[in-house]
Amino acid sequence: MSSTEKPDRSRRSERSRQAILAATRALISEVGYAKVSIEAIAARAGVGKQTIYRWWPSKGAVIFDSFLALSEDAEGQGMALPDTGDLEADLKLVLRATVAEFADPEFERPIRALQTEIVNDPDLAAQYRERLAGPMDEVKLARLRSAQQAGQLAADADLDLVLEVLYGPLFQRWLHRTGPLTPEYADSLVDLTLRAFRP
Repeated sequence: MSSTEKPDRSRRSERSRQAILAATRALISEVGYAKVSIEAIAARAGVGKQTIYRWWPSKGAVIFDSFLALSEDAEGQGMALPDTGDLEADLKLVLRATVAEFADPEFERPIRALQTEIVNDPDLAAQYRERLAGPMDEVKLARLRSAQQAGQLAADADLDLVLEVLYGPLFQRWLHRTGPLTPEYADSLVDLTLRAFRP
């Protein structure tokens, strides 16, 4: 770098931000949510605590962004559900991917930690709904609307309820660890939902 060039602060800041998010995910995987602290994240990321507090108000907010970044990396920039014209096949593909994600410790540990925080932090719950759950539900609803217009779901089906019937049992089983999350389980949820809401 020549003496006339100035350091790119935005690049340095983004490097620090990514290091903090990666450190958060690594610590949750290694020591568990309860033992993760802002101090530990700062030490792992090689930044000062004040750097973290400049961007995030709480441990829960850092965990949320670390999970959000992981989701964005996996999904890429565009969010859309497959629309091959075969609703059953499309939903089974998506639900199987969801089951696989929940079974992957890299995804599972941060989101379980995030759920713990959401229970006790209304601001974080609102942020989660606005930045992640809400947009994802809209993507899912768009696919269901397309199926409804094609006559694959009942014309009077409540699409919000369709989503709850499809995803609610999966989330319940994952949250309470009451049974295995398998591709077969995902398929059975799709079959059950379609039986309930087809014309």
